[in-house]
Order: sequence, then C-alpha cells, then structure tokens
Amino acid sequence: MRRFGHGLVLGKFYPPHAGHHHLVRTAQDQCERLTVLVCAASVESVPLADRVAWMREAHPGAEVVGAVDDIPVDLYDPAVWEAHMAVFRGAVPGRVDAVFTSEEYGGELARRFGAEEVLVDRERTLFPVSGTAVRADPVAAWEFLGPAVRAALTRRIVVLGAESTGTTTLSRALAGHYRSRGGVWAKTGWVAEYGRRYSEEKLAAARAADPAASWPDVPFTSEEFPVIARRQDADEERAARLGSPVLFCDTDSFATGIWHERYMDGRNAEVERIAAGRLRDLYLLTDHADVPFEDDGLRDGPQLRPWMTGRFREELERTGRRFLVVAGDREARLARAVAAVDELLGEGWHFADPLPENVRAQAS
Repeated sequence: MRRFGHGLVLGKFYPPHAGHHHLVRTAQDQCERLTVLVCAASVESVPLADRVAWMREAHPGAEVVGAVDDIPVDLYDPAVWEAHMAVFRGAVPGRVDAVFTSEEYGGELARRFGAEEVLVDRERTLFPVSGTAVRADPVAAWEFLGPAVRAALTRRIVVLGAESTGTTTLSRALAGHYRSRGGVWAKTGWVAEYGRRYSEEKLAAARAADPAASWPDVPFTSEEFPVIARRQDADEERAARLGSPVLFCDTDSFATGIWHERYMDGRNAEVERIAAGRLRDLYLLTDHADVPFEDDGLRDGPQLRPWMTGRFREELERTGRRFLVVAGDREARLARAVAAVDELLGEGWHFADPLPENVRAQAS
C-alpha cells in the first residue's frame, strides 16, 4: 500500500456518520499526516464548531480544521470551483499529497490541489448511509452515528416533581416501555437521580458518627448543589451517548435549582448557570395530589409538596420549557406520558437544507 506524506479529507459532515469515519480511518492508515477539513454553510442548522468537535473526538490522530463555505456547489462551473478552492486553501494552506474521497468530485478536487485522488467505497457498500439519509431520518440511521452525534440528537425527557410524587416510578416505567419496542429502542436509557445517592451517602456518614442520626440531622450547604447538578448532567450526557433516540431522566440540573430553594431558601447562581447549558426536550411534572406521601428515611416535608409542585410549574413556564403535568394513577400517568413522548418523537428532527448542489451529468 502506498503511503502519502500529507492527506486531506474534506466534507460537510452534516452530521458525521460511519461512512465518514471509515473514510478518515482509511486515510489515516495511508498518510503520515492527515487533515480533515469540515466545511459548513451558514444556513445549516448544526454549528461548524460542533462538527469540528465531533470529528476531533472521533479522530484524535488527525488535524481537524473548520471553514465556513457559503458558496453553492456547481461541479461544472470553473469560477465556482475557484471560489471553493480559495476557502479550502485558506484552511489548508500547505502541500497536499493525496485527497481521499467517496464523491464524484474527488478527481477534480485532487487535481486542483495538485494531489493524487484516492477513492474510498464510492458505492457505499461497507456503510450504506449518507448525510442526506441521516438528516431525513436519524432513527433509521442511528446505528451509523457515533456517540457524540447520538448525544446531540437524543430526545431527552425529564421527569421531575416534589417529594414522593412518583418521579422514579414514572421515569423507569417510561424507559422500560420504550425498550420493549425493540430494535433501535432496545437501548433506551434511564438516568437515576444523583441527588438521592448523594443524600444517602451523607446520611450514612452522619450515622457512622452518630448511629441515632436521622435525615433532619444531615446538614447541607449551598456549595453542594452545583456538585450535584454537574454530576447529574454528566450522568445524563454519558447515557445519551450510549442509548436510543430517547432518554429518560429522573430529574436534571434545572430541577436541582428548585431543590436548592427547598433546602437553602433561595436560588443558586451557579446551579442556574449549569442548568442553562442544555435545554431538554420535554419535562413531565408529577402532580402530588394523587400520590400519598411515603417517608423513606430521606423525606421530611409532606406539607411542602404543593409549594414545590407550584414552583416547578412556575419556573418551567418562566423559562419557556416544554412540559406536561401528569396526574392520576400509575397507569394513567404512564399512558399520558407515552402519548406526549410519542408526539415529540413524531415531530422528527429538523435540519436546515444545505446549499443547493449542481451535480448533473456533464453534457457531452
């Protein structure tokens, strides 16, 4: 196998998929150094910075650079080619020895770089997928998407509510319901409430010092809540990278802000900042009215449940988050929640169209 000094892979990666990664790995195997050029148009809905980050994560051995290219594609217009090459050369100014591509324009692109063309799986036999197919139906193409892209596309559903209102029961039931659909849904994830685990550990530590200690004896400080919020987000992100197109979370960092109010009598700016980092797709607020309060050793405020339900609702409305209040018995709650999630999934994933491309067959 011939080995090249400097290779180039160029594409939109809108979004990256297994075919792209195969192309890059093939090029890396044949080059001393490889540059991956990510070109994004301003009209496209996935930011250039995200695509560059995704490709860098997937291919740490390559140099991944990005460029904005707002020039429509016309394979048969020399002036358009020159305009594109100005963008490409600006991003990759050095000598290029080989251009690796799976596209029909590969030969002309290589010629203009003064490089050799290396065509890789032009017919997409190894990975029958394309960016167009992914944008049209991410669920059908899910198996071809890497962890970072899955995390970005996963529909995240958060179940939140006051103490003893069934958030864990409902969120776990939802995850089980979607897993039972099989196929791509079989890996549907569930994210536990980290704050509960944190609280259990604090209570255990208190009892190690004083066996008679109970939950009201466990002190909290405001500085602990950002720790809980960050860990909750990290657990969620890890699950989103590994699961199906939908993820169910028993609370999130947004809810942590309300719990801070509950225990600290005020808001926490750092928790607010953490919660603003990512908007979830749907919140399911469990009503307290239909669920008897159960003291499991980590609960002590049955009289505060109406206040907490109200605060969750107020903040969901104030921040413009999409949410639904679920009430009734377990079966009714699950049925209403499934209907809401199915409605969300039925709306699909909306990618802006890329710039038009003229790739017609050249007239003879």
